Amino acid sequence: MKNNNDGFGILKNLFEFYRKIETSFVIQLIKSKNMKKLIIVLAVLLMIAPCSLFSQDKKAPSKTQIKPALLVIDIQNVYLKMVPDRDKEVGLYYINALIDLFRSEGYPIIRIYHYDKENGPKPDSELFEFPGTVSIKADDAKVIKTYPDGFNKTDLDKVIKEKGCNTLFLCGLSAVGCVLSTWIGAQNNDYKAFMIKDAIMSHNSEYTDNVEVMFDAVSYDVVKLILESAAK
Repeated sequence: MKNNNDGFGILKNLFEFYRKIETSFVIQLIKSKNMKKLIIVLAVLLMIAPCSLFSQDKKAPSKTQIKPALLVIDIQNVYLKMVPDRDKEVGLYYINALIDLFRSEGYPIIRIYHYDKENGPKPDSELFEFPGTVSIKADDAKVIKTYPDGFNKTDLDKVIKEKGCNTLFLCGLSAVGCVLSTWIGAQNNDYKAFMIKDAIMSHNSEYTDNVEVMFDAVSYDVVKLILESAAK
């Protein structure tokens, strides 16, 4: 039995033969009316050409550069009242850590507030605002929504695009409401989106845990690694 390498050797020789063939040689065969040789040459060309084109034209797929943004959703005083104390303590701790992380790495932080036209709270009230312990700044982008999905009838998509971002990390509340709806909205708007474990909250700890598992929430350490690895 012949060694398998013989087959590869034959292909290699054929490929080299193809590369050395000059157009003039083919023309000479046509002029000489040596149809037998011409058919053999053309057959070789037809066999080798696809391989040659494939090897020359095949390019590695381009990788999309990660350009992250942090969405801090609805951690307003009026809604934080419904969150269990322990969850609130842990959630706000991680949210502040994330804000500091994104700021230190030079990536944008976008604040999202919910406004209910019928039930309030009014945008200028203390209940409407984030707690004073949250490390937001006045120049952090701000979006006010009236639907659970932060993209629905707001300029959130525009704000994200203006900042050149394509990957969103979500924190805040509620894990079973506005955070989840905004995560779905992000997918619908062709963004890569991730909820952050321990930085999302709801009125029920078990519900929050289930959302984190079902939607593959990423940890703070994973977010930190992604941001440090992303090219600015």
